[in-house]
Amino acid sequence: MQQEITDPRLWLDEVEIGVLGPVDTQKVTDVLARATRDNPLHVATFGEDRERRLRTLQRFFSVAANVLGWQEHMLAARGSDGTIIGVCGMTPPGGCLPDLGLKLLASSDPHEEGPIVAARIASWLGAWSERDPGQRHWHFGPLVVEPALQGMGVGSRLMEVSCAQVDASGEQAYLETDTQADLLFYERFGFEVVGEQNVLGVPNWFMQRTRKG
Repeated sequence: MQQEITDPRLWLDEVEIGVLGPVDTQKVTDVLARATRDNPLHVATFGEDRERRLRTLQRFFSVAANVLGWQEHMLAARGSDGTIIGVCGMTPPGGCLPDLGLKLLASSDPHEEGPIVAARIASWLGAWSERDPGQRHWHFGPLVVEPALQGMGVGSRLMEVSCAQVDASGEQAYLETDTQADLLFYERFGFEVVGEQNVLGVPNWFMQRTRKG
């Protein structure tokens, strides 16, 4: 996607935040894969080959979209031409059950990437599931923006809309991140670090946002 941006503030005014349509799954999968290909945890899980990692993440997110029901709760940021340039997943209270990660793994083809990668996925999702809060909460993630458009306010727009929805419900929110640079970003929206753990040798942070109002 090529887009000349002379003034990011004017361009951001044209970005619309809304729900996904029935034909958006593949577009979302592609954005997710491109934006998270080099995340430390994905490198540790899927290996050093960047192109293979991209293809693997496309398959992985395609399965996740179906199993976790992202279509219903994920918000999308669209440019003026309707192109999806960012997404934010939001699982409502009661939707992120402790065995959800295992359900996702069971829905994947065990022969697609081999037993070593499957074991890494199980270790990663198992660690995240164990950390999932026992009390009611919205579960944020994944939150991504097209790599070429990061740092221009798209992620902030997605978070503003998402947090407003959570505040209206009077519930708490929770997320995980394996990128230390994201901590300050999430803290701007009221999230606080409530735990830290190495997963596959990669530092992971667990953050919670208390209910507002």
